[in-house]
Amino acid sequence: MGPVLMLGAGRMGGAMIEGWRLSGALAPVELIVREPHPGPQVEAAVAAGARLNPADEALGAARTVVLAVKPQAWRDAAAQVAPHISPEAVIVSIAAGVACADVADAFGGRRVARVMPTTAVAIGQGVASIYSVDSEARARAKALFEPLGAVVELAEEELMHAATAVSGSSPAYLYAFVEALEAAGAAAGLPQTDSARLARATIAGAAALMARSGEEPAELRRQVTSPGGTTQAALEVLMGEGGLGPLLDKAVAAAAKRSRELGG
Repeated sequence: MGPVLMLGAGRMGGAMIEGWRLSGALAPVELIVREPHPGPQVEAAVAAGARLNPADEALGAARTVVLAVKPQAWRDAAAQVAPHISPEAVIVSIAAGVACADVADAFGGRRVARVMPTTAVAIGQGVASIYSVDSEARARAKALFEPLGAVVELAEEELMHAATAVSGSSPAYLYAFVEALEAAGAAAGLPQTDSARLARATIAGAAALMARSGEEPAELRRQVTSPGGTTQAALEVLMGEGGLGPLLDKAVAAAAKRSRELGG
């Protein structure tokens, strides 16, 4: 798998570096980082032996290249490093919306896998959707992400847009829900700090229970919904006309559409 060259180490790239460090899946000395504005995760890796912004000649050692720059900047990043990396290097792209064929073309025909991870890879509880037609590239991507959480292999590249909308972008949906729940609690009379503590701890606990129990979400919902009770009253709003179902249909469709647009 290594040495690994990280092209970009912003929020997602930094989360991956942190996850590898905590899991021990990748030794820092096996990591090369190209990042003009390194954050604390990169600095910690460099202190442990990773190389930051070395000369172009050092890039040839990389056997895996992780393309982790913003989608709008990926072509420039590829053009800068493609002449200097090994012909045998595998490209693992996390650039949203960018097709494998386009990445392969920009990197001189090298093998490519696409991955859409979540930032919880930083604590080993992320999710990564993977697609590649090349078995070696797919195996390389799995080796990078399996230590960081759950991995889902997609059968078709077109499904990556939906996976981005349902997984890659969805942590923000949950955070937005918690924000709104906190505000609703305050509007109902709770002190803001109490409402925030109640909302955050309750949602975190419910998510942990779902993960540990293995129960279907619908069954867990039924278990805490007494007929004619307070929860049912709230769910009649949340699951009624114009509620969560239609809203999430629209949100996922909008994210998937934007993913396709970013691919250009």
